[in-house]
Amino acid sequence: MEQSSASTTDNRNGNMLIVKDLVKHFPIRSGILQRVQAHVRAVDGISFAVKRGETLGLVGESGCGKTTAGRTILRLIPATSGQVTFEGRDVFSLGRRGLKQLRRDMQIIFQDPFSSLDPRMPIGESISEGLSVHSLGNSKERYEAVLEALNEVQLRPDHARRYPHEFSGGQRQRVGIARALVLRPKFIVCDEPVSALDVSVQSQVLNILMDLQEEHGLTYLFIAHNLSVVEHISDRVAVMYLGKIVELADREELYRNPLHPYTKALMSAIPIPDPKAKRERIILEGDVPSPVDPPPGCRFHTRCALAGEQCKLEEPAFVDQGGDHYVACWKV
Repeated sequence: MEQSSASTTDNRNGNMLIVKDLVKHFPIRSGILQRVQAHVRAVDGISFAVKRGETLGLVGESGCGKTTAGRTILRLIPATSGQVTFEGRDVFSLGRRGLKQLRRDMQIIFQDPFSSLDPRMPIGESISEGLSVHSLGNSKERYEAVLEALNEVQLRPDHARRYPHEFSGGQRQRVGIARALVLRPKFIVCDEPVSALDVSVQSQVLNILMDLQEEHGLTYLFIAHNLSVVEHISDRVAVMYLGKIVELADREELYRNPLHPYTKALMSAIPIPDPKAKRERIILEGDVPSPVDPPPGCRFHTRCALAGEQCKLEEPAFVDQGGDHYVACWKV
């Protein structure tokens, strides 16, 4: 079974978002004429579906294409090829008016809670900006919506008059959540929303996200590199390596029985709270290959202890190993 059909059937199966063969290549230009010399293959043909009301975790090393995938799905950056369908609507074929309407249903929480906020604008105005763009309500109704959003992320009404520099990192991230939430979207891309926060603050923000999901029936694509965080919040988990998804399964199944060698290496790095417990640590040798010139065959074969000749020559298919546990590996 090809990856394009592995987990993407149609909306009748409860899928809110369907991604098929998504590709995003960034051109590398040089010379006086700025001709294209090569491409950074950030996302190179990924397919998955996100079910209504679930959280799909997307994990992998830095530079594997997670954030690019999230932003391309939302059309914040244009895709090179592929298809994204949201509730039956082809996201990439929408015109300006249709895309503006879709923005109300699809929002994003950015990784850096400081750079994503205008330092010259009180956070109340930042949160209400989306309401103004979509011409929702009058001034009083927008203000009440801002106060409601602040309350839902456990911030006080007087915080609406303060500026971003007056808040801690965790508070700024709550502002980012409120800004995404105020339009009452159905789907939110959480782009590493807790990676810049202290561990104690991370748990508070995660709990807020989970409470909001339960209250409003939200659907999340949760992008992260911290496997412990992903395990806490996700229903299913997709593992990404060098622009490709190499494994996708239910959270409990993936953490109990990882099948891909790369997933096993990631799992072995998760700290164990019991100091007496022992776990075999899998150390990956070598560096991640360049996305400008990825290796042929399986992209992980240059760091895989199990790699054979077939791995070096032929790309593995994304196959269901049973129970909707999909893996792209010749050795499974």
